[in-house]
Amino acid sequence: MPLVSFAPPSLCLTFLPRLFRLLPSLPPPVRDLEVPPVFRRPFIPSGYRPPGLPLRCYVLSLFQIHNETLNVWSHLLAAGVLGFRLQGPEGQGFSVDAASLPLVLYSAAAHLLHSRSEQLHHSLFFLDYVGVAVHQYGCSLALSLYSADVFLPGSALLSWSSCAACCYAKLRSHRLTPLNRKFFLVPTGAASLLNIGLVVRRLEAQRWSSSPAPLLHLLQVALFLPSSFFFCCPVPERFAPGRFDIIGHAHQLLHLLSALRTLLQQEALFHDFLWRRPALLRQFGEERLLLACSSFCCLTLCCAATAASVQRRQQILFPVSKSYSLTQPWF
Repeated sequence: MPLVSFAPPSLCLTFLPRLFRLLPSLPPPVRDLEVPPVFRRPFIPSGYRPPGLPLRCYVLSLFQIHNETLNVWSHLLAAGVLGFRLQGPEGQGFSVDAASLPLVLYSAAAHLLHSRSEQLHHSLFFLDYVGVAVHQYGCSLALSLYSADVFLPGSALLSWSSCAACCYAKLRSHRLTPLNRKFFLVPTGAASLLNIGLVVRRLEAQRWSSSPAPLLHLLQVALFLPSSFFFCCPVPERFAPGRFDIIGHAHQLLHLLSALRTLLQQEALFHDFLWRRPALLRQFGEERLLLACSSFCCLTLCCAATAASVQRRQQILFPVSKSYSLTQPWF
């Protein structure tokens, strides 16, 4: 009778130990007093990831329960939907979701990896603010072509101001937290209100048809109000500190509503694009369309240069603290 061996193949003997070394056991979340002040959120005393770990620990924390888990997954799922819609249905051309992908991808990366160090925290969120400005101007550009009349130079200035103000607020986050929110809110809110106001005007003037675009625009306008509320007010955690650390605090609700609003907005713009595509070139002309696309690239470069300039200033004013220096390897 032949002998049967139940020993694992040699490939498993060599591959599994390497795999286990690449998948370290993640430390449990810690309290707010164990992380640098720049990582802390008001009325959220726990659920923070400890700083100074190898970068792969923060990548793997995607599958760990902490106070950023829902923020990351909401944007990753939105990025997956936008990436799928980017191709557009067969025969219907190019979708307009490209301006939203930087927003959701940069934000997901910032919330996933920022806890490693204060320096990385600032760098990632500066990149996130570039994504916010690119998204704002991309939506204005799409509205100007497909949905409503937009004064593009004013929209570009507001989008750049939003990026610059957010970076400046993050630069001052070590010292003047209450004022930071005003720096962030005023230009960002103005850029958002510009787009929302034009959509509202269009909904009032245009007759509702069989196209789902008006309803989608209405839904994304309706989601703007609770999103703004949760950005300004730390509710419900303000009334029960510690109860909503993992699920349900205002920043998570803001991310969920913003991701849903972005999906509705891009779907509405896509239907507007299909509706106006036959007359688009005839109405605006090839030169104006090329100029509009080049302005998008210029705005992206200006915002990136602004974020890089503020980051260099941040490195000079706030060098890395010795208590949180990176002594472990990056990966």
